[in-house]
This record gives sequence, structure tokens and C-alpha cells, in this order.
Amino acid sequence: MIKYKRVLLKLSGESLQGESGYGIDSVRLDEYATQIKTIVDKGVQVGIVIGGGNIFRGLSGASKGFDRYQGDQMGMLATVINSLALKSALDSLGTKARVLTAIRMEPVGEFYSQPKAIEMLEKGEVVILSAGTGNPYFTTDTGSSLRGIEIKADVMLKGTRVDGVYTADPEKDMSAKKFDKITFDEIYKRGLKVMDLTATTMCKENNLPIIVFDMDTPGNLEKVILGEKIGTFVSN
Repeated sequence: MIKYKRVLLKLSGESLQGESGYGIDSVRLDEYATQIKTIVDKGVQVGIVIGGGNIFRGLSGASKGFDRYQGDQMGMLATVINSLALKSALDSLGTKARVLTAIRMEPVGEFYSQPKAIEMLEKGEVVILSAGTGNPYFTTDTGSSLRGIEIKADVMLKGTRVDGVYTADPEKDMSAKKFDKITFDEIYKRGLKVMDLTATTMCKENNLPIIVFDMDTPGNLEKVILGEKIGTFVSN
């Protein structure tokens, strides 16, 4: 029995690098597409937001001299490239996927609207929601929170290379301890960087829970959907 009928899956662009360190690793892309197909075949409605950090990050670009406004626009375009790659991988597996963009760029993708996205989800299509919110100064974390709320997702699934939320960065602090559950308020108090504050606040105020889990381990996405206790559950 699936626990969640409609989900917003947030993927980082950096994760698509795989072992290459830049760009899109075809092996990692196919692994992700296969995991997504598995839950779609079980009847789960899937919306996806993917970052663009494997190609360009507006904030880091600004620190290197890029204008922040234009840097963020470049970052939004990077998310569209990743979205098209994921759509292609899903199509090759026989899973119908559509790319919606927050900025008009037909015929690259269809312009986003909430009713259109929900209609596609109800038809069993994977909806890949690209170009963030369409505005600079907002991250793809905020874009995923916004889209998750708009499509009325049961949960946001934040797929990362770490298996949950820890008291500190487990890659730097060996004594860091993992939370099985944590509240949004505790995230604020502890200063944990699950998502940026805007995104976290949106989820809190709209009662959209988050599950942070390791997406790089094949089969984990299905386990989350079936309600297995992996990752960290974040809620009010």
C-alpha cells in the first residue's frame, strides 16, 4: 500500500553530476528515472523540481562577479536543461513526462499553471516544474515549496546524498546524530540547513511535511512511498 498519493520530489542539480563533478551523468540520470518510474507505476502522482547547481548557481555566480539578477536567470535556465534531460530519461523508459516552465519559452516547455499541472498529474503524467518561481532572489528550494503547495502534494520528498537531517554536517562532523523526526520550529531553533528559511517557512505555514532522504541509493524512493522509516520526517 502506498502512503502518499501525490508528491513533490525535490532533486538537487549537483546530484546529477554523479562521479563526474560537473554536468549530467547518464548513469545517475537513468537511476533517478528508474526510481521515479517505479513509483509512478504504483499509481503515485509525481511532480518534480530539480536544481541547476551542476551547471550554474546564481548565488555562487554573484560571489564571483556576476550580477545577481542575471546570475539567477542563468540558474533558472540551468534547471530547464536538467528538467529536459530527466524528461528524456523518463520518456525512454515509457513513462510520460511533461516539462512546465515558470518563464515562457515554448516550445522548450509549456508555460506553468496550477490547473494544468494538476490535470497532468491526474492523468498519470510526471510533471517536471522548471525555472524556479520565475523570479530572481528565490532558490529552487523555495520553488519546490511553492509548487508542492500549489499542486496540493501530500508531502515534499527532498532527495539528497545524505540519509536525513543531522545535528551537524555528517560529512564534516563524525559525532553528528540523525533525527528520525523533527519539527519546523526545532529546525529554526537549532539553525539547521534543511532548506532555506523562506522555503521552510512556506512549508510550515501551509502544513506541507518534508521527508529528507538519500535518493542516491536505488530503491529508497519506493521505500519512502511505501511508508518505510528511512530519512527524516519534518513537520509541524
